[in-house]
Amino acid sequence: MLRIICRTIAGLFLVGAMAGCGLQSIPQAKNKVEAALAETTNQYKRRADLIPNLVSVVKGYAAHEQDTLTAVVEARAKATQTTVDPGSMDPKQLQQYMATQGSLSQALGRLMVVVEKYPDLKADAQFRDLSAQLEGTENRIAVARQRYIEAINEFNNLITVPPTSFTNSLIYHHEKMPQWTVTDAEKQQIETAPKVEFK
Repeated sequence: MLRIICRTIAGLFLVGAMAGCGLQSIPQAKNKVEAALAETTNQYKRRADLIPNLVSVVKGYAAHEQDTLTAVVEARAKATQTTVDPGSMDPKQLQQYMATQGSLSQALGRLMVVVEKYPDLKADAQFRDLSAQLEGTENRIAVARQRYIEAINEFNNLITVPPTSFTNSLIYHHEKMPQWTVTDAEKQQIETAPKVEFK
């Protein structure tokens, strides 16, 4: 009887030690990364859904700004065609996804610069509503991207830092996930100081 009790205690201790070494935390962290990426892509989809209405309103006031409008429509088309699979997390696929979303962000930025030239457009209630929704969505995207970055960091720490890395090496064999980075276009935009002109 004493032997059975000792084995049971030893078994419980072993299970507890394994749980403490990432048996549950590694899969939970992977699930958190996938959920964070899904939320990020959900916010990008929300932005893409707003764009046709925004372009339509701007076109009514600034039809001759066709190049800018076309650039936004084309960037949106590319962004909606590029997807990322949370389960596979291919670094190349993620890089392409980030690049298309960055291109769309730049095209939208150029569109907003054009809008500044048209006071009647800025005063239009529908445009104000759409631009407020777009601004709110951009804020949601920033929050979702931050949560995704944090989730990847947590997961990568679990699979590379002992003692949980031992569990990963023995059982899961996960590779580090690629981290969300700033695209080259976004880097250039960050590095270029904005021009302030008073007229």
